[in-house]
Amino acid sequence: MSIPDVTELTLEEKASLTSGASFWYTKPVERVGVPAIMVTDGPHGLRKQREGGDHLGIGDSVPATCFPPAVGLGSSWDVDLIHRVGEALGTETSIENVGVLLGPGINIKRSPLCGRNFEYFSEDPIVSGVLGAAIVKGIQSKGVGTSLKHFAANNQENDRMRASSDVDPRPLREIYLRGFQRVVEDAQPWTVMCSYNRINGVYASEDPWLLTHVLRDEWGYEGLVVSDWGAVNERVPGLAAGMDLEMPSSGGVTDAQIVAAVKDGTLDESVVDVAAGRVLDLVRKTTEGAGSVAGPLDVDAHHALAREAAGRSIVLLKNEGGVLPLARDARVAVIGEFAASPRYQGAGSSMINPTRLDNALDEIRALATGDVSYAQGFSNVLSVSDDDAEGLRAEAVVAAEAAEVVVLFLGLPARLESEGYDREDIDLPAAQLELLDAVLAANPNTVVVLSNGGVVALPFAGRVPAILEGWLLGQAGGGATADVLFGEVNPSAKLTETIPVRLEDTPAYLDFPGEFSHVRYGEGLFVGYRWYDARRMDVAFPFGHGLSYTSFEYGDAAASVSASGDVEVTVAVTNTGDRAGREVVQVYTGLASSQVQRAPRELKAFASIALEPGETQAVTLTVRRQDLAYWDIRADRWVVEGGSYTVSVGASSRDLRTSVDVAVEGDAFTLPLTRSSSMGEVLRHPVAGPIVQSMIAQAMGGMADSAASIMPEGVDMSKMMDSFPIGRIGMMASLAGDGAGASPEMIDGLISMANAGGVPAQA
Repeated sequence: MSIPDVTELTLEEKASLTSGASFWYTKPVERVGVPAIMVTDGPHGLRKQREGGDHLGIGDSVPATCFPPAVGLGSSWDVDLIHRVGEALGTETSIENVGVLLGPGINIKRSPLCGRNFEYFSEDPIVSGVLGAAIVKGIQSKGVGTSLKHFAANNQENDRMRASSDVDPRPLREIYLRGFQRVVEDAQPWTVMCSYNRINGVYASEDPWLLTHVLRDEWGYEGLVVSDWGAVNERVPGLAAGMDLEMPSSGGVTDAQIVAAVKDGTLDESVVDVAAGRVLDLVRKTTEGAGSVAGPLDVDAHHALAREAAGRSIVLLKNEGGVLPLARDARVAVIGEFAASPRYQGAGSSMINPTRLDNALDEIRALATGDVSYAQGFSNVLSVSDDDAEGLRAEAVVAAEAAEVVVLFLGLPARLESEGYDREDIDLPAAQLELLDAVLAANPNTVVVLSNGGVVALPFAGRVPAILEGWLLGQAGGGATADVLFGEVNPSAKLTETIPVRLEDTPAYLDFPGEFSHVRYGEGLFVGYRWYDARRMDVAFPFGHGLSYTSFEYGDAAASVSASGDVEVTVAVTNTGDRAGREVVQVYTGLASSQVQRAPRELKAFASIALEPGETQAVTLTVRRQDLAYWDIRADRWVVEGGSYTVSVGASSRDLRTSVDVAVEGDAFTLPLTRSSSMGEVLRHPVAGPIVQSMIAQAMGGMADSAASIMPEGVDMSKMMDSFPIGRIGMMASLAGDGAGASPEMIDGLISMANAGGVPAQA
């Protein structure tokens, strides 16, 4: 099908293309043969509504494979696995003739209270960016599009339609935009979805700085910007800002506003041409890719992939005494409602109607050869009486006493975390904690399996021998849990977010969720592990942590700078155990001598490697030079600071096995001098320093002597003078009797001379 050029359309037709025809379809232009295309929810499965459905209810969705949501899948840290899941998602999207799958979500997990954290990968932008790019590439390899969301600084559900995320430039660039930049530059998603919220007071849907200057001019984005559903505030300013497609339909209201704005001269028609052209380009790509995958869906193969992915998403937090893996012939008591009625995905727009659904109890019984008993233990129903709760606990105690080992399933009921609202705490329900106490008293040999979309407090971590963080694992999570419990799968997942000891310890505790539709990102750069490491705080389990049924030994790391400026890090990793396993090798960098505020260390690269028993593999990881850069607020640009970087390699942010220093050459970067420039800045200036040092020293001699006369003996006067503005030297030197040597004219002349020979700030 040939899609016409925008020049063949009338103004009214062009305007019509910039909003939806309905909840899920773009508008056609039948006169010239432009078809409507369907876009639909994801991101961990296809949520396609049947014709005549209610748009939101899961009951009207066609069956699709429910893969682990990002909270689980991200814990695999495995680019290849996530790419394969993306391919499967793309296949199902293509079979159902859907043009764009709305995902992935890569927003930063700023607070564990965010109700939508189950849809996001990590508290770290490198993890989010790398894994987000992998799933985008996988989906789009099947001829369908993705929608990278929610752009940007969308980190809470409370007041999400109005709240302003008030973020300083450095954290905005280094934490909240960096992952989006990585996905855009590496994978070019067909669409980017702008978020509901405001950023520093401006709605994302009408922010030209965000949607045009940053996204397109800086990052080179080539695709279409679509609104989150209902995110448009003012359509005409939004169109001019770079927001191309409004969803869902406005019933023609905003189309008419656009036409009127062009006719009265307040909007240039070329703006409409650009947006309509991007919609046509999206239609062109989707029609070219349509039918690239022939059905029917191989339900069994995709369920098997979902089981593999779920097994790779389970984090073994603790395993004292080797209680896991379980012996097949052990007498096992399975306790907890989640074992029989799994919580496998989050609530809201991402709810998938699964093609099938495993539960852990049946799958454990399928693998076990010994007796497996079951007790519900607790109920997720709100109206459970005290007597009923006590009866369920008593039944669980009886089962625990009769077993060799207990597998206790705990977690968050669906009502406690969902799109649309945030959590109030990070605690497990009181009834579950009471059950845990009773079960432990009856049988200390207890394994806890967690089901939750966001982190939960683990006050019992010191009292149980083994904990599996099961997150939300998708439709095959029950089988995957059984696989890990019995050692059919060796756990290899690692935390992509820190598990704190208390909610009060978390970085955003005092600033979440804000007030009067403003939320101040007061923790700045120190999100997640950056906060805990900088403050040397205890955590329950650190970022990057995850155990295995085997063990890994690291050799000495080596690092060198390549011709492109990237840092190449090599380390040998050996499987020293007796079974095959996978290790996630993590690279962190730090710069102790930095002139700007930094975390002690930051993740910059990672790799998931498979090793047989006794096998050694030399792993090479690349730290991109651009990922070493900080955002310099003086020049509004990225700057790589030169110096000796410490490169640490290990199994978590707090299990660093080897480190090496590497010298990195900094960017050629010199700010122009002004009268406000400090003495220290002047003397460090490559041109000004040699020129003015002797002249300033002469002019400042009397001033320094005068200052020294009132300061304690032994004070280093250079520290005092380092921040003194050069423009005020004349005044101070005059008071000391040396004013003739530092006149304003002379200072201005020296500044001009220095700047004429210096390097421009934007070089």
